[in-house]
Amino acid sequence: MTHAGDVTWMERAIELSRKCPPAEGAFSVGAIIVGADGEELANGYSRETDAHVHAEEAALAKLPADDPRLADATLYSTLEPCSERKSRPHTCTQLILRSPIRRVVIAWREPSLLVADCVGVESLRAEGIEVFELDVLASRARAVNAHLLA
Repeated sequence: MTHAGDVTWMERAIELSRKCPPAEGAFSVGAIIVGADGEELANGYSRETDAHVHAEEAALAKLPADDPRLADATLYSTLEPCSERKSRPHTCTQLILRSPIRRVVIAWREPSLLVADCVGVESLRAEGIEVFELDVLASRARAVNAHLLA
């Protein structure tokens, strides 16, 4: 279900994704964690701190895991959280599931270009996380990744 502000926050996440250093074989993704009061709690983007960090991972790392605001927060990500990765012990889906976050909004699902069958959305929903796909902004999120999708 869409909430007030979802489009605005996703547009901001798309702008963040434009900060990603270009990389062949890796999507450029932006993520923002927003509290129930509409305050931005943290943000991140792919390759923000190192060549392997993902956007959701970068944003979550900026907050204490037990931050009470996370229980009512929404995580906005321009791409479906990863459900498979080689560079880290935990996927973004696992990191979200380990957090108190109960709502995730994405712009588009990960295509089978780099991972044959990303199941981030399905895995989150199976654990009771509300996942909303804001497909009205999918083309803008994909455009940032045109170098991979050509």
